[in-house]
Amino acid sequence: MAADLERIEVGLRQAVEADNPFLTEMARHLIDAGGKRIRPALAITASLVTSAKPSNATDDVISGGVAVELVHQGSLYHDDVMDGADTRRTVESVNARWGNLEAILAGDYLLARASEIAARLGTEIAGLLASTIASLCEGQVREMQHAFDVNRTRDAYLTSISGKTAALLATSARVGAIVAGHPRQFVEAVTDFGYHYGMAFQIIDDILDMVATDDQLGKPAGNDLVEGVYTLPVILALGGPSGGELRELLGGPIDDATRDHARRIIRSDTVIDGTTETAVNFTDRARTSLDDLPQTPAVSTLRSTCDLLLARVAELPT
Repeated sequence: MAADLERIEVGLRQAVEADNPFLTEMARHLIDAGGKRIRPALAITASLVTSAKPSNATDDVISGGVAVELVHQGSLYHDDVMDGADTRRTVESVNARWGNLEAILAGDYLLARASEIAARLGTEIAGLLASTIASLCEGQVREMQHAFDVNRTRDAYLTSISGKTAALLATSARVGAIVAGHPRQFVEAVTDFGYHYGMAFQIIDDILDMVATDDQLGKPAGNDLVEGVYTLPVILALGGPSGGELRELLGGPIDDATRDHARRIIRSDTVIDGTTETAVNFTDRARTSLDDLPQTPAVSTLRSTCDLLLARVAELPT
């Protein structure tokens, strides 16, 4: 995997080379900042679920991994503009360094490069990536429609993260499996895994926004509250014993002191455990989706990935 992820890094840098050096610099900014590369890693692992022994991914699988990561990167550029974020992965965000217009154009450029790569991999991959980008947009719009909405429901939250997070992780696994030529039932199995893992991934991320520090996150903690994005821990807390107090704080723009007060209320409630339980349910469904796959090293890796995800919360103080 380490060698394949290095191939991903090379592919990412090659993919964003533009005739204009300034555009190349902006497009590479977050790539150079690093990251876990979860989406290409998922594509690579899904491509190897039938391999009895660990092996390297094909060049086409690496290209697919580059494409899904570029979609992710492009979405981050746009997210940071909408959030007014100053940092991303402990470095200055593109919008903070160069401006919102530049960040939007650079994000569009990354999405275009991803689409170009997908087109080379065939019509199914091209169509899949296009529909996934549409899902990302729809999920984000749903989230925007509930900005500062203290009456946002659990179902509305889950529908939003299905589009804005789970769809791309499902696509990452599906791309790897399709490009590798797996039987259709295996393609569907890893797609289901990616979707349910993606749901858990976003829920865990939202828990961490409540309990982790800026340094642990690599971005401002509690920023969702400031932006009026009320995630599952907040939704559960609003419906709990401390809901009345929390409602008095939320529902509109807040300052840093109010944000910190709200986070303390949420952390002192039982909702972190309840939210974690929801994430566990999704990881259980992700594991179940692998039951009919051969017991290979790649499948074992997918299973262990669920444990590693849940450990992100377990290792932090609440």
